[in-house]
Amino acid sequence: MRETITPYKDASENKKQQVARMFNNIAVRYDFLNHFLSLGIDKLWRKAAINKLKKDRPKIILDIATGTADLAIEALRLNPDKVFGVDISVDMLEIGKKKIKQRRLTDKIELLEGDSEKLIFSDNKFDAVTVAFGVRNFENLQQGLQEIYRVLRPGGKAVILEFSHPRQPIMRWLYQVYSTKITPAIGKLVSKDPAAYTYLHESISAFPDGDAFLSELKKSGFSSTTCTTKTFGIVSIYTGIKA
Repeated sequence: MRETITPYKDASENKKQQVARMFNNIAVRYDFLNHFLSLGIDKLWRKAAINKLKKDRPKIILDIATGTADLAIEALRLNPDKVFGVDISVDMLEIGKKKIKQRRLTDKIELLEGDSEKLIFSDNKFDAVTVAFGVRNFENLQQGLQEIYRVLRPGGKAVILEFSHPRQPIMRWLYQVYSTKITPAIGKLVSKDPAAYTYLHESISAFPDGDAFLSELKKSGFSSTTCTTKTFGIVSIYTGIKA
């Protein structure tokens, strides 16, 4: 059985509650740290993930673990009728709602508080479901993936962007140093919650990436699964189709 990685080792809350508290704590600095720590490359990763849906032309999209809505906003390049975003962190959602309002996108994007493992939507509703850096935070990975499968219409596509482990030895070593030493130090300096950036590394290390994650997708019912790595394998983009 896979070890459950949580942000706060001594907390009595379950993982879901801890993750919600963590993101509420870091919400104000989240976007800045995301772009700063990735040197802005995270924006290119999101573009690449959305490009996986170009040929599908989805009209109704669900963005799970939407956070401050960066991927939901990026998804508008596909010209959908509507994008729904769900997240368990109310503070992250508030920042996302402000972005959407400032960009006058309230008619296109709707953000809702919700549990990714118990989605409030009906079966077969969405043409596409996206997740960026969120599946690591699922308390029950299979339950979360099965919910994605449930709300997709037959023939619909899931696109999941997630951190992974570089395979090239030198790059793997450099990434290890960066994620264990530099990222937590900067997170501690800038964020109100230094534990969040220790958790980031720990949750990435424990996550079943590559073929192991493709197996999880297949176990959930997905077919035609693919994995594309980016930036020397620091992130991977996974896709799967609901039969």
